[in-house]
Amino acid sequence: MKKIGVVLLCLVLPAFVFAGGQKQASGGSSNYLRFAWWGNTVRDERTRKLVDLFEQKNPGVTIETETTGWDDYWVKLNTQTASGSLPDVMQQDYSYITMYNDKNLLENMDPFVQKGVIDLSKWTKDTINSGRLGGKLIALDLGTNCWGMLADPAILKKAGVTIDDTNWTWKDYEQMAIAIFKATGAQTVPFGDFDQIPEHIVRQFSLAMFSKDGKSVSVTNNPAAYAAVKEIFLDMPLRLKAAGALYDPEDAFIPDVAMEEMPLSLNKAWNAYQWSNEFVSMQEAAGRPLDYYLCPSVAGNKAPYGTYFQPSQFISMLSSSKNKDLGAKFVNFFLNDLEANRFLLAERGIPVPTDVRSDLAGRVDPAMKYMFDFITRVTPYTSPIDPPAPSAVDELRDMTRPIILQCYTGQISSDAAMAQIVKTANDILNQ
Repeated sequence: MKKIGVVLLCLVLPAFVFAGGQKQASGGSSNYLRFAWWGNTVRDERTRKLVDLFEQKNPGVTIETETTGWDDYWVKLNTQTASGSLPDVMQQDYSYITMYNDKNLLENMDPFVQKGVIDLSKWTKDTINSGRLGGKLIALDLGTNCWGMLADPAILKKAGVTIDDTNWTWKDYEQMAIAIFKATGAQTVPFGDFDQIPEHIVRQFSLAMFSKDGKSVSVTNNPAAYAAVKEIFLDMPLRLKAAGALYDPEDAFIPDVAMEEMPLSLNKAWNAYQWSNEFVSMQEAAGRPLDYYLCPSVAGNKAPYGTYFQPSQFISMLSSSKNKDLGAKFVNFFLNDLEANRFLLAERGIPVPTDVRSDLAGRVDPAMKYMFDFITRVTPYTSPIDPPAPSAVDELRDMTRPIILQCYTGQISSDAAMAQIVKTANDILNQ
């Protein structure tokens, strides 16, 4: 996850131009839109092909494209917020959507769905609701995504370890990690920040990560969930470390490290935790075949499930747009047009509409096809996503990270670390 704090400090920065290669159009016309996204070379090239196709199918329409990397993207958008110059349509993220919605910057797309301009007939109710806040449909999912574990199949085979991710527990995981280390010398990566793994655990106690009012972490008043998070997230890594099976936390615990520098990519560990839409990039970074699994669970993968599908990115319309009808038409094209999605090739995640997913399944490369099959296979072992995290969640991660590292490196006990994590998190959420 990225840092909101930097963004919030940049509200008064002067505007600057997005990274090069954008298609520019003069403002004021009723037949043009501005569309902004964060991306990379591959995403930018594929998205511009989609834009060109939309213009070809809609003579007289021009789409002004604005794209840059993740960090600069949010800085730029907040500069535009301050100056009243936001784009008409934007790529949005689950970790930022609450902040933008609270400022009334996002358009309710329900009326466009009701009029048939945006077709959601091939979407599930849960997927639609993932972009709904305060009763308004303010975002639509560009790709299905979940949190899970990558593993090196060659190391697993050498260690004689087989993973059934539909029915494995954290105790199984610990035993496998030690067996793998004894057989191959490959170590297990530390979990990292106080986010996805603790969230996965508390969801199996029928809890969201945060209280309904967003003022505390849910383990605060749930002793069973508190104990489970402490045992799995803090105590188990310490036992693995004592056995020599834990990769050095100080080397692994580096935020935003390049995929090529992760222990799994460097052949220094047998596993890694990542979002599923990053599987293809991780495999490329590692330079060898990898497998992807659901996370272990407290009592096997039984309901309530820890795993959920999260939008890898959203697409949203801006409430300040002067061309909302055209914006809605573009959003529908982006989501549902088969020819357009053949350009995108699921680079943003597994598409939601069933006909788009079926059409692409036979067109994508083997690594992406692997993820198509994975999403289909694990769907029965997921449950609906919880509401978006409070806007202070990135500060929470930043402030609790040193406490976790102190625990993993033996400077403080797991009891003390857990108490400090919860207190620090709640103090931040109450600011």
